[in-house]
Amino acid sequence: MNGPPETVLEAFGLSGSAVLLPGGQGDTWRCGAVVLKRAGLPAEAEWRAAVLDQLPESTAFRVARPVRSASGAWVAFGWEASELLAGATDVSRQDEVLTAGVAFHETVAGLPRPDFVDTRDDPWSDGDRVAWDERSIGGSPAYVELVSPLVAARRPVDLVAQAVHGDLPGNVMFADGLPPAIIDWPVYWRPPAWASAVAVADALCWYDAEPELAARWSELPEWGQMLVRALIYRMATDELAHGPEVWTRDRRAVYEPVIELALSYVG
Repeated sequence: MNGPPETVLEAFGLSGSAVLLPGGQGDTWRCGAVVLKRAGLPAEAEWRAAVLDQLPESTAFRVARPVRSASGAWVAFGWEASELLAGATDVSRQDEVLTAGVAFHETVAGLPRPDFVDTRDDPWSDGDRVAWDERSIGGSPAYVELVSPLVAARRPVDLVAQAVHGDLPGNVMFADGLPPAIIDWPVYWRPPAWASAVAVADALCWYDAEPELAARWSELPEWGQMLVRALIYRMATDELAHGPEVWTRDRRAVYEPVIELALSYVG
């Protein structure tokens, strides 16, 4: 993807060349001490920036403070900006990722529900709705076969929803002597235990975590149901974003043992 154009750099008072950063779906750039990326849904970007700008300092986690454009807006020409933080992601440090996520969710627990969570339209948002039985999809035979045991095990839960980070594992950075830094916040309105379950499911599927990770966090409320929903969410998103061709033998083999593990926590 192309980097931020000169009009964007000027809008945020920046000069010089923008350098592509690793991660960030290949579209995150650094210019001096500022990070730039495309804003996606403007309403979400503006809401998130306003929250992070006012978030209290914490000894448990850091966040990248947003940077206003010269006009005072959080989004300029479809781009948003934030301060550059020290550190690098490390998907092997999953307990620390989860601990930072819990502290972050406790801090943002009182926020009002943003309107954009009801109108956002993309495979991740729709996959989340499928997981919570707010939307149905037919899906390809391989998807239906994989997801059916989870759907059959899904039961109603009585948990309080709030703003949560829906993609923690690759979005927590570590630096010596500093708290973990939580970045690239995709906002969902779900119980915090679900966000933790998504992180655990991702770690088990993609980051070589052992089943003991799920056991260590099993005291979170409705843990089995949260794991069930986390896996439905990821698989429904895969189906919606990529279609039947995503279900290779290798990909099914990744999910199958994690599905079995999740079902073991369902009473």
